[in-house]
Order: sequence, then C-alpha cells, then structure tokens
Amino acid sequence: MAVTIYSVDANSAAEQLGLQPGDALLEVDGNPINDMLDYQFYTDSPSFHLSAVRGGCPVSLPVQKAGGQPFGCNFETYLADRQHNCDNHCMFCFIDQLPPGLRDSLYFKDDDERLSFLFGNYITLTNLSDHEINRIIKMHISPVNISVHTTNPELRVRMLANKKGGESLRHLHTLAKAGVAINCQLVLCRGVNDGDELRRSLEDLLALGESIQSIAAVPAGLTDYRQGLYKLTAYDAASSAEVLDILEEYGDRCKQQRGSRVIYPSDEWYLCAGRPVPQDEFYEDYAQLENGVGMWRSFREEFLAELDAPHRLFGEKQIDLVTGTLAAPLIQEMAAELQRQYPMVQVVVHPVKNEFFGGNVSVAGLVTATDIIKQCAGRLQSKTLGVPEVMLRSEKDLFLDSISVEELAQTLGVKVEILPADGAGCAKALLKTGLHIARRPRKG
Repeated sequence: MAVTIYSVDANSAAEQLGLQPGDALLEVDGNPINDMLDYQFYTDSPSFHLSAVRGGCPVSLPVQKAGGQPFGCNFETYLADRQHNCDNHCMFCFIDQLPPGLRDSLYFKDDDERLSFLFGNYITLTNLSDHEINRIIKMHISPVNISVHTTNPELRVRMLANKKGGESLRHLHTLAKAGVAINCQLVLCRGVNDGDELRRSLEDLLALGESIQSIAAVPAGLTDYRQGLYKLTAYDAASSAEVLDILEEYGDRCKQQRGSRVIYPSDEWYLCAGRPVPQDEFYEDYAQLENGVGMWRSFREEFLAELDAPHRLFGEKQIDLVTGTLAAPLIQEMAAELQRQYPMVQVVVHPVKNEFFGGNVSVAGLVTATDIIKQCAGRLQSKTLGVPEVMLRSEKDLFLDSISVEELAQTLGVKVEILPADGAGCAKALLKTGLHIARRPRKG
C-alpha cells in the first residue's frame, strides 16, 4: 500500500526533494507507509531512506532534515486512509438506537485503533490483526482505550454479536505483557454483564497488572428507538446501588493494594442511586473524565474555584441556560451560588427532558434543539440563552438534530451564548458582564 500526498509544506524537506501533490509515499527504511501513524513514526528521524513515486516514476531518496522538524507532507484525511468501521452489533449500541433523519456521519460506527491514540476513542479489538497489535507495541502507542464490557469470552461474543468477541480478548494480554498502558470501559447492561459477571471482569482485568491504568463502568444508554434490538432494561435506584457496591469494593481494594483506585463508576450510578457524588480526591487524576467519570465533581470544583477568584464586573446580566436533566441539579446549585456572590448576574436554569431520544437518555450532550424549542418557547426570562458546547458538534454550529445555532436563536428570539464545558470556563462566561460589588464569601 501507499499514501498519496495532498499538499507539501513550503521550504520543507519534502519540497526540497521535489515531492508534489499526487505523488505517493511507499516505504521508509523498508517499512511500508499505510497511514498517518506510519508516516509520523517513520519520518520522525533526522535521516532516513524514502521509497516514493514522484512524477509517476518510482524513486529512492535519502532524506536529511533537522531533528524534530516534520517532513512536510499533508494528506486528504487526517488518517491518510479511511476510518476502520465497526464489525460488531453490540446489544447496547447507541448508534443502532438513533432515530432516522439525522446527519449521515452520526450513523457511522468507527472501531479504529488509530483514533484511540489520536482522539481517545474506544476500540473493541475485534477487527485488529496481530500485525496491527504488533505495530501498537513497536510504536509505543500508549495508552490504548479498550471497550471490554466483559472478560467472559462466550458472553462477549453474545454482547458484541461478533464471533471474534471472545477470541480477541487475547490482544489485551499481549498489550499488557508489552507494557502498553490500557484504559478499559465496561458498558453494563442490567442482568447481562453486571453482578457476578462484573466481578469476574474486574478480577480478570486486575490480574493483567499495572498495565491496566483505569477501568470505567457506565450504564448502557437506552433510547425509544430499540425496535428489533435486544431487550434491555434501564437501571433504577436499587440496581444502580448494587453495581456501585461492587465497583467501590474493588476500587477500595485497589487503593489499598496499589495506591490507586483504578476502578471508577461513572457519575450516572451515583445520581441514579441517590448517593452523594464522591469528593475530588476519589477521582485522583480524573483518568476517565471524558467517559463521564468525575465530570460532575470536576465541574463543581472548577466552577466554585473560579467564583472565588477576583472578578471585576461592569453592568448587569440576565441569561437563561439549558442543560440535561442529569446535570440540572448541579447547574442549578452553581447558578444559585453565582447569584449569591454576584447578585447582579441573574441565571435561570431550564432542565430539558430528552423527548427526542426518549428512554433513559438524560445527559446534556444529547439534548437537541428540537427539545429546547419545544420546552423553552415562551418560558425564557431574558434575551440571552446559554447553550453548553457539548450539545453542538465540534464546529459549534449544529445540534444533533441538524438545527443550527442561528435557527435556534431566530426561533426563540434570543441571542445564543455558547458556554464552555469545563466549570471554570462556564463560570467565566457567565460572569462576563455585571456591576462589580464585593461578593459574599462562600460558606464552607
């Protein structure tokens, strides 16, 4: 295989060798170049031997460049290749539960080890060859994020609806033996891979040693669009408490034996069980924050710390703010504390129930403009609507239902202010204007 050059950086080593768009890179020091990882790894050296196709002719080129400087080739996609799609049909797959009519990109299932390294995506290992596993080890790609779900081979085959589900668990052992750091994810389905099966999975993963950097357990997200899919039941308070008891038992054991908790329940377990979210020190370095583990606590601590910092405000501010029902109690608490310290800033929080997806979906990141319009029209108390950036795609312009920020603003007759996802950034945004007065110190 080869990768085709899309553009060449000016004054780069690639330009000096006469490489141009349309040329192809074949090998570096005899190592095939199949994608961006190969390209970056093998061209990082200050000197190497390049096999390429330049101007339609095969060439062999010695390369000399300054250490640390990029070679200078760019490709049409960030992978210089197509994304690896998922071969599984997991019983809990959220994409299979999407309603029709959304953007085509939302229906694509990726299971790409390169995206795990580049963007923190989770992979199941079922579509990886031994060659690709060996490449991870050779390139020292670490950590790798793996969706394990269960270490019971037969159950994993059933959960992933893939005959490779059980056999591919051997890659876990290969990576761990090679010292590759691994973050694990367990999506738990009530009555399927919890209880004794959860205990088995935790025992098996911890037996792999220090390479297991963290294990996060999250409940399966269920929508109203599960027709023809495996029948699953959402967790309630009692069943969430049972899962928490197991996770905390093993986490406490790890803390005693390893000095690190390793095992972290996602925030939903505590909120659904009606238990207090743990304190900041419980989450250590927040290894699985992007997986919803400790997000509630992190946001709260950052928000309050920012309120405690000095702020010089001018004028008054009124803003309505939307969030999901799961985060609503936290956001309401933070809004109340902000107003107590800075009375000239008035924040009205609107919890938005997710009727678009239904089921047990309650996180802010899955709130749609359709539901915001339906539930907030005629109820807003200001001319500004704060929207958390997690509700929007990376360009911060479209909601999941393809309604734009501009359309939302026009429909509701407001100015939309996009709020950062982190607590400190959100607090700063809400305090952007207001009349400076001495704030009242926070109690406790």
